[in-house]
Amino acid sequence: MESLRVALPSRLAPEEVVLWLRGDARPFALVGDWLGGSAVLGSEPIRVAGPDADPFALLEPRCELGGSKATVGGGWVGWLGYGLGAAIEQLPPGPPAPVPQPSFSLAFYDHVVRFDGAQWWFEALWSAERDGALRARRALWEDRLRTPPPPARDVALTPFTVAGNGSVGHLAAVADCRRRIAAGELFQANLCVRLEAEINGDVLDLFARALPHARPRFGALVDGVVSLSPERFLRRSGHRVQTEPIKGTTPRVGSEPERQRALQSLVASSKDAAEHVMIVDLMRNDLGRVCAYATIAVDPPRVEAHAGVWHLVSTVSGRLRDDVGDGTLLRATFPPGSVTGAPKVQAMKVIAALEATRRELYTGAVGIISPLAGLDLSVAIRTFETRGRRIWFGAGGGIVADSDPTLELDEALAKASGPIAAIGGQMVRPPRSARRAARLVSPASGHGPRPDPAGGVFETVLVAHGAAVCLREHLDRLEASLRTLYGMSVDPSAAARAQAAIAGAGPGRSRLRILADPDGAVTVTLSPAGQPPDMPARLAPFALPGGLGAHKWRDRQLLDALGAHRPGTVPVLVDTDGCVLEAAYANVWIVEGDALVTPPADGRILPGVTRAALLAQAPGAQEEQVELTRLQRADAIFLTSSIAGRHEATLVTHRWTERADA
Repeated sequence: MESLRVALPSRLAPEEVVLWLRGDARPFALVGDWLGGSAVLGSEPIRVAGPDADPFALLEPRCELGGSKATVGGGWVGWLGYGLGAAIEQLPPGPPAPVPQPSFSLAFYDHVVRFDGAQWWFEALWSAERDGALRARRALWEDRLRTPPPPARDVALTPFTVAGNGSVGHLAAVADCRRRIAAGELFQANLCVRLEAEINGDVLDLFARALPHARPRFGALVDGVVSLSPERFLRRSGHRVQTEPIKGTTPRVGSEPERQRALQSLVASSKDAAEHVMIVDLMRNDLGRVCAYATIAVDPPRVEAHAGVWHLVSTVSGRLRDDVGDGTLLRATFPPGSVTGAPKVQAMKVIAALEATRRELYTGAVGIISPLAGLDLSVAIRTFETRGRRIWFGAGGGIVADSDPTLELDEALAKASGPIAAIGGQMVRPPRSARRAARLVSPASGHGPRPDPAGGVFETVLVAHGAAVCLREHLDRLEASLRTLYGMSVDPSAAARAQAAIAGAGPGRSRLRILADPDGAVTVTLSPAGQPPDMPARLAPFALPGGLGAHKWRDRQLLDALGAHRPGTVPVLVDTDGCVLEAAYANVWIVEGDALVTPPADGRILPGVTRAALLAQAPGAQEEQVELTRLQRADAIFLTSSIAGRHEATLVTHRWTERADA
């Protein structure tokens, strides 16, 4: 394999050339300061990494081909999701994923077009077997770059709103993190909120629209992702490696005097300085694990201006040991320290406990690994992720001992405002009046980790008098969970095996369980169901940010531990915004006059089959948010589940505490 580099005459800007990628297979564009100031675009890869691949092993070989240092030629391009951190460290399962994504996306390209600031180039990793294909691609790009592409198309966006447990949940998370810091559990954690909207259009047009407005240092369009990141995660050239962590932020808005006062405030801020020093030290230690002794250097911090904000930035560099490949480098440093905290592993455990929605790509890495130009990865912040018509965006900040929850929320929304404006979107800011303290209950996280998705999912079906109740609906829900979580389908024999088990049921009540593994394999069991409860269930509330999500997990350790903590009670989960979610085995309802009210199926609860039937059939049945105080004041409370049906419940007297610092 050799390198090929040919000049392509053109006056087109990168945001124009991006539009020529429309219709190509797996297009990508890296625009900004990549690999020393390049814009690198490409499509039609020769290899796509499968979902079962180990991305770190895939990227391990540090192949150095001959050729000009200015040449990129091609390489692996894509992204690594934050969740890959669990492949490196022992971490508890994270919060629910509103829109599950793959853990990574990587494809290998043997040719790219590159803009060095003055000249466009066609570059390739030439091989004899690809000679004809590469000649055709070169001719195609020569034609494309001679004329402007068709104009960008319109992209419609609904306003972005804070998802999950909202702004109140973030205030509660920051307050809880401060208490953990005061208790000595950690020094700093980066906590985030998630903003969501709907999109109607192509992300390619979204990226082209954003580039001239945002002018990101590390702009990227890769596999459904539009990233406008200001932060470099890793740059390796030969044996030299550097990272440039950002920590410390203040808004950059208003008149020039106001901007300068904000800048001076950032430079003088002890809180921002403490954040910055801790993360720089963390990144220095991470690089020290793979660099030669005494080669780590740290430059003095500097201030950089980015979309709507000022940032404190430092450069940490070193020389890699001869035996260290790119996969080993990533295992030592991923995910980036600036978006986790210190100590890193403990901070990631706190993130899993306190955040209400799972991070997908967000706070992972995006970029390129070239056998000619080396590795360049950005931190996946200021990044939009999409699936279908859903688009979401994460924003957050480092929480330290003296963090103010309200100011931390303001900082997160300030970071989001610039990128959202750059893509032509709007953000609905929560009103100050809505930033109230939520009433709290005992945290569920103190009793064990969240359910592990690796354990699979299941359904429980009532068999009464030899007939299964709503078997089709349960199988459909199981199929939906398997497709969403694992990209699999239920074993086609599941329905027949369930029917065979039902045929052996006696005349009374039986419990049919259909247990599904992540690969779609199922186990069917039948056992006596017993009689419905004849006494009201006693509900004991526990706080769990984001709840358990919309799937029926086989891992029930947390729910069993909560029940054991208060014997004789049924755990009821309450989000940290004060909203009641669901009971351990049932959906929750309240009676208010003639109305029957149940919490909405907004991704935080299991949408029960019996619940759906009652919503469809009962007069006055409706979905609304039910806060814990509303549950207490209700005329009556009842639960619905497939086995127990509809049965009464009461709320156990408990002590609430106000989070005054939220």
